[in-house]
Amino acid sequence: MDTPPGIAIAYHSRRGHTHVLAQAVRTGAEADGAAVTMVLVEEMQESDWETLDAADAIVFGAPTLMGSASSAFHGFAESTSARWRTESWKDKIGAGFTHSSCKAGDKHSTLGYFATLAAQHQMHWVNLGLAPGWHVSHESENDLNRLGYFNGAAAVTMGDLGTDFVHKADIATAEHLGGRVARHTAVVLAGRAALGTA
Repeated sequence: MDTPPGIAIAYHSRRGHTHVLAQAVRTGAEADGAAVTMVLVEEMQESDWETLDAADAIVFGAPTLMGSASSAFHGFAESTSARWRTESWKDKIGAGFTHSSCKAGDKHSTLGYFATLAAQHQMHWVNLGLAPGWHVSHESENDLNRLGYFNGAAAVTMGDLGTDFVHKADIATAEHLGGRVARHTAVVLAGRAALGTA
């Protein structure tokens, strides 16, 4: 492909931990040849909407708070209804990541919400594509996907710890997700080009 896949990371970060994950997704995607743009959903400008509209893939990210994505992300999601009406994001690639201070923390609800949002926009969801780590005695908390999520990348940092304490395995898992999205998007774009449906 002459043009690298364009990936937008649309995210909200309340205390910075989710931003660490967003940067990791970016690192992974860029390492696999994608051109990545970061979009802070609580500061949407017209140029940000244009970025999302032009992207081949959108990766959603937000902290998990009270069982779902943060209110700032929900506000953004509601404002995408104009794109829903015009099917502007139809057939884009979608993926997601989240962070909480509890080991479970209902992060599955947030990842499921992201997947549903993508489905409403008729996007194609890319899951994490990893077996669970750290689920038998000889495995380690340093494994990829140490928290055992499948619908996207998840991370946990105790609530009284800063961004320097985001677990390295969670960062590596987010990087893996970024790379997977980049590779999958490249395959889809190449397939469309080969079929003449780009």
